[in-house]
Amino acid sequence: MRIISTNDIEYIAMGSTVLGTGGGGDPYIGKLLAKEAIHKYGDVKLVAAEELNDDALILPIAAFGAPMILVEKLFSGEEFIKAFEMMESYLGRKIDAVMPAEAGGLNGVLPFSVAAQKQIPLVDADGMGRAFPRLEMVTFTLHGITVSPITQADEKGNRNVYHTIDNTWGETLVGATAIQMGGSCAIGCYPMSGAQVKKAAVHGIVSYAQVLGEAIIDAKEKNVNPLDSLIQKADAIKLFTGKISNITIKTEGRWNKGVCEIMGLDENQDSEMILEFQNEFLIAKKDGIPVAITPDLIVLIDAENAQPITAETIQYGTRVVVLAMKANEQWRTPAGIELGGPQKFGYEYEYVPVEELNKKK
Repeated sequence: MRIISTNDIEYIAMGSTVLGTGGGGDPYIGKLLAKEAIHKYGDVKLVAAEELNDDALILPIAAFGAPMILVEKLFSGEEFIKAFEMMESYLGRKIDAVMPAEAGGLNGVLPFSVAAQKQIPLVDADGMGRAFPRLEMVTFTLHGITVSPITQADEKGNRNVYHTIDNTWGETLVGATAIQMGGSCAIGCYPMSGAQVKKAAVHGIVSYAQVLGEAIIDAKEKNVNPLDSLIQKADAIKLFTGKISNITIKTEGRWNKGVCEIMGLDENQDSEMILEFQNEFLIAKKDGIPVAITPDLIVLIDAENAQPITAETIQYGTRVVVLAMKANEQWRTPAGIELGGPQKFGYEYEYVPVEELNKKK
């Protein structure tokens, strides 16, 4: 167990944006809500999954919606407390701790606000080790843990509780209602025991996000290059250096879908990279050949300051570096590839680990 302060939130937000792989939403609003709650209610205890009692009740909390909409339609913060309290009321017992549903972007820091207000711990774990666009795309699904009951709340006061026949139907029904709520909402989902968290979650992900954030933010003080620092801490592979030459993006339902074209510079002069995304970057192709494929992480970095760039904030002309990171080992199993791999998103490519795709000849 350790205490998380407002200074730690800065690092965690930055690292969560890296792990968001272009999705997960801009963490700025979540960071403000978390800091405000910590200032008002006190610091948050971050606990390892191994510290949980097996019979403890743990609730993942998340923002749900298209990242582009999350920039324009701000959360009040009350939605997440409502989703939390609805779950306690529905289950008829106290929730002992919260955790991020995903480590990426906004959702990497939002649960700190609930933890501070309720003065309960936050678990150093999540269900992805990154961000994914669909509710069923979590390691909990791989272990047979059900998404239901799901609690849902919006900023207007609308609230729902769902019981779905499987985790995919959770995505379908909550997604449909979220669109009617303006494209975004707060949810509580996958309520589980401490024993289930120990078995099914991606452990240590909040601390890992902090390490990645520190690698970028503290680099200047240590007189090191922030990009090199991030690559070292993330054990990342540098895929491409270039300049944004075109961006096509549209919102379909609750997803940002699009293509980012990057014209090569420096060592990649005369080459082109294409990033395809659905909230998160899913495929990176260099000169038409895949060099990184979901569920491995594809990260777009501003070459000037090493800041991670989310898909909805890509701007023409920005000089960028594209990195790839290995997915958590649970995603590299046959079941994990089936749930979060390329064919789940309609691609015909077979998944090949990023280190295999980029072996030095």
